[in-house]
Amino acid sequence: MHDIAFIPDADPGSISSDVALFGDLIITTQIPLKPDGEMELGDIHAQSECTLLALKQALEKAGSSMARVLHLTIYLTHPEDRAGFNEVYKRYFSRPWPVRAGIGVAALGKPGMRVEVTAMAARVSA
Repeated sequence: MHDIAFIPDADPGSISSDVALFGDLIITTQIPLKPDGEMELGDIHAQSECTLLALKQALEKAGSSMARVLHLTIYLTHPEDRAGFNEVYKRYFSRPWPVRAGIGVAALGKPGMRVEVTAMAARVSA
């Protein structure tokens, strides 16, 4: 697996890497985790902001950016949150929009979480 690299999650108890790298492809999943490690459990706007900021930071740490995102999978526990998520999303992304899929789920990993995002992005060429 020398051609695949994993950047560990900051949480030592996590059973997921923060980012996986394969060549110039980056894959990461982010949740509404604040920089201090606490979960943001506010409304969809607060959770979306926190999640997309975490995504931005993870991508930059791995050598990419929001402008290099190819695909997003967005998991929402409340279908009515789609519009609120999109309001925040439009502050982080612009045309040409990444390919994306929105999936409604019954629950996410932590009680009170309303959003989780998985992204595939290209690394910035050296």
